[in-house]
Amino acid sequence: MALIKSLRGFDPVIGNDTYLAETAVVIGDVVIGDGCSIWYGTILRGDVNSIRIGNGVNIQDGSVLHTLYQKSVIEIEDDVSIGHNVTIHGAKICKGALIGMGAVVLDHAVVGEGAIIAAGSVVLSGMQVEPGSIYAGVPAKFVKKVDPEQAKEINQKIARNYHFYASWYTEGE
Repeated sequence: MALIKSLRGFDPVIGNDTYLAETAVVIGDVVIGDGCSIWYGTILRGDVNSIRIGNGVNIQDGSVLHTLYQKSVIEIEDDVSIGHNVTIHGAKICKGALIGMGAVVLDHAVVGEGAIIAAGSVVLSGMQVEPGSIYAGVPAKFVKKVDPEQAKEINQKIARNYHFYASWYTEGE
């Protein structure tokens, strides 16, 4: 069973039909929407400020989400996919975005709707990633716009797949 820990008077809130892997950690001021999946070794540390996660979000193995004390929060909108070993620190990830494996998104950055952050990229503090675009590199830079329908289809497919994978783990419970 995942470690779900109240802290500083905040109890994590977990939505309906949300899968938490046995080694996931959810601490403090964290609200997770419906139909999400939080995978193995993922840490959602709402100890110093809030983390808000929409519906249909998947946060894959080994990712860490944290904030700055009294200075930044995390907001992740619906149908976002966060790849393996991603670090998000006090940023906003808009609806339908995809954060590639090993990427880092820093405080006060905003990843626009349907945007794709390439694997291993670093989105610097305060950076504004354009909706429907691909950013890559260290630091992340604009690569190209993507067809909005194609990006939506790809990103939604990944989100649906992770919801399906989570069902394998909850069958028979």
